[in-house]
Amino acid sequence: MTIVVKVGGASGNASDPVLADLAARSDYVLVHGGSDAVDRLATALGQPPQYYTSPSGVVSRRSDAAHLEVVVLALAGKVQTDLVAALMRRGVRALGLSGVDGGLLVARRKSGARAVMDGRVVHLADDLSGTVERVHVPLLRSLLAAGLVPVVGPPAMTATGEIVNVDADGVAAAVAGALGASALVLLTNVPGLLRDKDDPATVIPRLRPDEVDAALPLAAGRMRKKLLAARDAVRAGVPRVVIGPSSVDRPVERALAGGGTVIG
Repeated sequence: MTIVVKVGGASGNASDPVLADLAARSDYVLVHGGSDAVDRLATALGQPPQYYTSPSGVVSRRSDAAHLEVVVLALAGKVQTDLVAALMRRGVRALGLSGVDGGLLVARRKSGARAVMDGRVVHLADDLSGTVERVHVPLLRSLLAAGLVPVVGPPAMTATGEIVNVDADGVAAAVAGALGASALVLLTNVPGLLRDKDDPATVIPRLRPDEVDAALPLAAGRMRKKLLAARDAVRAGVPRVVIGPSSVDRPVERALAGGGTVIG
């Protein structure tokens, strides 16, 4: 059975332990983020990154046209190329794909993006972000059958050909559900979902799918998106999702053995 592994791109993540752990496997799709790389490039180009919080408390990147260009340059360019090269150096035949390539990820643009600013809820009419609605499964299966590891990341494309930014955790959930993956592993810069965000020892080891909504208030920052992605993956038929740390020895095997927060 195929697994889907998503390695985070925020500060504090580590890709090397993940890639070293995956090097002996061939049964996976690797999904990547890259928020730290996007932020660094945006700042270097004189376009400081902007984030907003939705009325429901989800933190998202502001993706106007200028920042979408940075996302494409950083994620579909440097981050993905570096991951593919690192896998190739470990003897893994890998192929990088953005969601645009081959129509891999078809998304719906968010027409009603809203943000809380200065205590008011405002509509972000220029936001070019979206939600993945369809995954080109035959493309992924053909690559896996040919012995190639797909390395997948944002952006995606709408049915009308518009490029939109999509959340990498959401991408991982959509890919895992579409492939009928046996597990989804979301590797990040914390040990899992914490009861106290400032205390790494307060990891919640397990959540039933029907407990995810009640746990959302505990999710600080982008952890909320990971919980929502986990819920979406389970609803799509993925039997188990694990949120765990990337910067430990053998992070994938550790997560599959229950290290972190297991949902399912």
